[in-house]
Amino acid sequence: MKKYTLILIAITLFLSCKTTTKKDANAKLNVVTTTTMLTDLVEDLGGDAIEVQGLMGSGVDPHLYKASEGDVSKLFNADVVFYSGLHLEGKLVEVFEKMEGNNVKTIALAEAIEKDKLIGSEYFASNYDPHIWFNIDFWKKITKYTTEELKKADPKNAALFEENSKKYLEDLEVLEADIKSVIETLPVEKRILVTAHDAFNYFGQAFGFEVVGLQGLSTATEAGVQDVQELAKFIIEKDVKAIFVESSVPKRTIEALQASVQSKGHEVAIGGTLFSDALGTRGTIEGTYAGMFRYNVNTIVNALK
Repeated sequence: MKKYTLILIAITLFLSCKTTTKKDANAKLNVVTTTTMLTDLVEDLGGDAIEVQGLMGSGVDPHLYKASEGDVSKLFNADVVFYSGLHLEGKLVEVFEKMEGNNVKTIALAEAIEKDKLIGSEYFASNYDPHIWFNIDFWKKITKYTTEELKKADPKNAALFEENSKKYLEDLEVLEADIKSVIETLPVEKRILVTAHDAFNYFGQAFGFEVVGLQGLSTATEAGVQDVQELAKFIIEKDVKAIFVESSVPKRTIEALQASVQSKGHEVAIGGTLFSDALGTRGTIEGTYAGMFRYNVNTIVNALK
């Protein structure tokens, strides 16, 4: 706590000393992003015309992430900061508030989504589930919104951003069709997704899955013994064949759930690890938004069959 307070003080000092030097007209737009999903999106939209620095890496839980001293420097020197919003980056909210008060451009991409389309949540200060990237239609809106913000920040490359956006949106159309085709091979009664925490509600809403998370919407909440027992009973009653670990959440909670089911004389497999709050390792297929989505759907469908 003391270290984090010092970081906030450092941000305040950085911002109070910041001068408005004229930017080289040929210099690339310096963009900072928070989650791996946003980093992947902005890199695709900006291409070689911009410099992108992502704060979070593969396997990092944005719910619990705290700014490091290195992050302070990145944020301080950014032309634009893109973050998800809806209190997904809960520990960074205070940092963003300080930056906004000092004329640093920070953009919450969740603002692209109409509030009446969001799923309510009592776990977040925003009162909404922040895992919006699991609805591809939402991601299309976020893509368009991000494109417009990049065009405002760097007008000379507006045509390039627009061209890259068009290609990215076409790829999302293909992704959505591919995913629906795979899901159609799974009987409706088997479309029950049990995971470590409630990151997949938008996915379930979009693709017809009943989704149950052992923890709440935020990994900051802990699952208790009663939660494990109740979910074990649900798994047995619904004859769920597999449950899933998440890459950014310790697997011990799902292993405890599996043990609870087994103690009641029933078998349930751990169907694999899903990418929820972060993409896979950079440079792999799962390290991209589309690759992550395809991997998750194939893993879910194959395990539940």
